[in-house]
Amino acid sequence: MKRSSRLSIALHALVHLQAQPGKSLTSAALATCLMTNPVVVRRVLGELRDADIVDASKGPNGGWTLSRPAEEITLRQVYEAMGERLLVRTESDPGDKACSIVRHVDRVMTEFLNDAEALLAARLARTRLSDIAGEALSHGFPHLG
Repeated sequence: MKRSSRLSIALHALVHLQAQPGKSLTSAALATCLMTNPVVVRRVLGELRDADIVDASKGPNGGWTLSRPAEEITLRQVYEAMGERLLVRTESDPGDKACSIVRHVDRVMTEFLNDAEALLAARLARTRLSDIAGEALSHGFPHLG
């Protein structure tokens, strides 16, 4: 099963926005760097806008900007805004739910994944957008037009 890349897209776009403070970047410009479609960028950044992580403006100078400093944005906030889990597990066939072994295994595996997800969320809470942006910027960074 292919995992979603929305969190990676969100983080990549946010680093671009952080690297160019005070400048609005369009979905098309971000899509070029992210090697995806502007519609995908708008959908992902729309979820971040709903979580008050980015702002959007319309017009000839419109585009996306961070709604607050990168130091105030944790990766956990971004992760939660995306509304998805990073740890993917395929559950048993629903027809097997009558089997007590399948139910027990599913319950145990769900508990394990929930524990692992909680550890991941705690680690994400300790990492700020400015941390990953700082690393990217230290290795050179293409500025968008």
